[in-house]
Amino acid sequence: MESRRGLAEQMTAPADLLARMESVPLSWWHAKARVIMGSATFFDAFNSLSLAFALPILIKLWHISPQESGFLIGASYVGQLIGAVFCGILAERFGRIRSATAGIAIMAVMTLACALAGNFPALIACRFIQGIGIGGEMPVAATYISELSRAHGRGRFFLLYEMIFPLGLMGAGQMGAWLVPTFGWQSIFLAGSIPCLIITILVARLPESPRWLISQGRFTEAEAVIKQIEASTDRRVATTPSTAPVQNVPKKTRWSELLASSYRKRTFIAWTLWFCAFFIANGLNNWLPSLYNTVYHLPLRQSLRAASLTNIAQVVVLLFCALLIDRIGRRIWTAASFIAGGLLLAILGFAGAQSVMSVIVLATISYGIIGSANAVLYLYTPEIYPTRMRAIGTGLATSWLRLASAIGPAIVGVMVAAEGIDSVFLMFAGVSIAGVLAATHMIETRGQRLEDIAA
Repeated sequence: MESRRGLAEQMTAPADLLARMESVPLSWWHAKARVIMGSATFFDAFNSLSLAFALPILIKLWHISPQESGFLIGASYVGQLIGAVFCGILAERFGRIRSATAGIAIMAVMTLACALAGNFPALIACRFIQGIGIGGEMPVAATYISELSRAHGRGRFFLLYEMIFPLGLMGAGQMGAWLVPTFGWQSIFLAGSIPCLIITILVARLPESPRWLISQGRFTEAEAVIKQIEASTDRRVATTPSTAPVQNVPKKTRWSELLASSYRKRTFIAWTLWFCAFFIANGLNNWLPSLYNTVYHLPLRQSLRAASLTNIAQVVVLLFCALLIDRIGRRIWTAASFIAGGLLLAILGFAGAQSVMSVIVLATISYGIIGSANAVLYLYTPEIYPTRMRAIGTGLATSWLRLASAIGPAIVGVMVAAEGIDSVFLMFAGVSIAGVLAATHMIETRGQRLEDIAA
């Protein structure tokens, strides 16, 4: 009789644990996890963009050509592609926290190495390895935060965390505009390295994702974490029963399942969206500082400050996105962002690129709008896969942003030299059309439990 009772308890444990998680409203426990993981994401963004603000000096110091600039920018994104896939695999096997910690540690050490690089080849090598850490941290962190979230209000909870990323970009812009002209190009890398070492320790001490522990059959460990969540507040909210069956026996992760009939369409749509959104956003973000300085001949400090406006715009737009996303939905917001941002880029391509003020205004607003779609993709992608493959699904999806970000700057460098800046804005506008078409085929995920979406 006791053995039957124990078996019955084991069979109901996953569903009961998930229901208990859903019944706890947001508390200081959630906020603490979001702030600590968000701090890592801040420096992920900071270190990803830091080269853009060191590059105008390096171009003159090391006599770097436009094509070489593109390859230097692209080296980091090749590393990020590898990191996104590798850390996604590690996160499925060893847990979200261990994988994220490894990525942050690599990022911290190699950012310091970038500051010590004495020549062009050494900096390319350092940026490549640094990219492995940068690319590995972000998708695993997004998976972790998503798995801590309740169905109700998940969009706002997640996007308020995701706002830390453009704040990191904005921090890189503001600090870069001040540090680089005053203390030299190495200073921006030094500013991004030391804090990461401290954050590595803090992230390593975070509790593991209960959803991942449940997916591994580690119910006792999952319950211990859920008890911490429950102890953080006395409040409880009513929940509706999940409509999806919960796996009681761990199921092996297979990346090939992403292309199986159940998930193939979701996967291809997500990959297309990631490529289009970040081809535009990172192309603009990495290109504009040098564009203002070398094409429009703005002074270095003014060029860096003008380029940093893009991240301020993204923060403002993303704040509205966080407040509205659970009402408007992921699909409508993403499609509208590509339409509005692409239209502004088309105006620049056809008529506005001759005036530096037009470029500053229209490119800044366009980046802010499309940048909000980037954040929505970090929310959306972990939602469309089950826990057993959420990290690897998100990691592989973000690898398309790395691919787009690697080839985008190289293409921009070639096109500026051969066809002029108008052609670049027209190319970005064309890519936004592909983004709109893909966005119309997204599934809507707002207000649904993760287990129900992926069923």
